Amino acid sequence: MMSMKRLLEVMQQLRDPDHGCPWDQQQDFASLVPYTIEEAYEVADAIAQQDFQELRDELGDLLFQVVFYAQIAREQQLFDFNDVAAAIADKLIRRHPHVFAGERIDTAEQQTQAWEEHKRRERAHKATAEPVTPSELDGIAKALPALVRAQKLQRRAARAGFDWDSIEPVYAKLNEEVDELRAAAQSAHKDSIEDELGDLLFAGVNLARFLDIDAEQALRRATAKFERRFRDVEKRVAAEAGDMQAMSVNELDDIWEAVKREHQQALDED
Repeated sequence: MMSMKRLLEVMQQLRDPDHGCPWDQQQDFASLVPYTIEEAYEVADAIAQQDFQELRDELGDLLFQVVFYAQIAREQQLFDFNDVAAAIADKLIRRHPHVFAGERIDTAEQQTQAWEEHKRRERAHKATAEPVTPSELDGIAKALPALVRAQKLQRRAARAGFDWDSIEPVYAKLNEEVDELRAAAQSAHKDSIEDELGDLLFAGVNLARFLDIDAEQALRRATAKFERRFRDVEKRVAAEAGDMQAMSVNELDDIWEAVKREHQQALDED
C-alpha cells in the first residue's frame, strides 16, 4: 500500500500546475489513449516472450496509465483512484457470488457462463436508464482491435441464437466471400473491394470462432512466423552476396520453401 500511495503522490506532483512536468501537465483523457494501448500491447509482448523482468516493468507502465487517468479525473472532480479501485472490487464481488455469496459453481465453464449472464443483466439494467433498445451487442468497445471486436460481436450474436448449426456453412461462406472479392477486384472500385475484403476477414474470424481459436492470437502467430522466415531468407541471400530486389520471384520462392522445410524440421525434432 505504501508503494501505491507513493505512486499516487508522484503522479500528483507530475501534474502540479506550478512545479510539475510540462508534458504531463498538457495531457488529457484523449491524448493518453494511444499510450495506454501501446502499454497494453507491450505487456502482451513481454508475456509472449516470457520475459518476466520486462513484464514487471511493463505492468508498472500500464498501472501508471490508470493512475494518470485517475489524477486527471480527480482534478476535474469526476472521481479518483480510490473510486476506481472500489468500483472494480465491487464488480468482482458481484460477479463471483460462488466465492463471496455462497453460490455453487464447480467448473471454469460454469463460471464463464455465470460471468456472461451477470454482464448481460448489468447491460440490461444500464439500458433501462437510457432511451435506447438494449442489444446483445451493447458494451463492446469500438476501439478494440478489429479482429478482437469482430470475434466478440460474433460470440454475442451466437449466444442470442444468430448462428449456424455446424461449421460447413462457415467454410461455404468463406468461399463465397473469396468469389465476391475476386469479382469486386475486377471492377477496380476501391470501396467495393474494401467492403468485400472486410467481409472475407469477418468470415475468417467467424471460422476461428467455430474452431475455438482466438483470431487475434492466430494472426499474431502467423505474423511472427512470417517474420522469422523472412529474416532467414534475408540471411541466406546475404550469405550468398545476393540482392533480393535483383532476384526473380521463383528464386526467392525456392529459398522461402527451403527455409520453411528447415523450420518445420526443427519443430518436428522438438
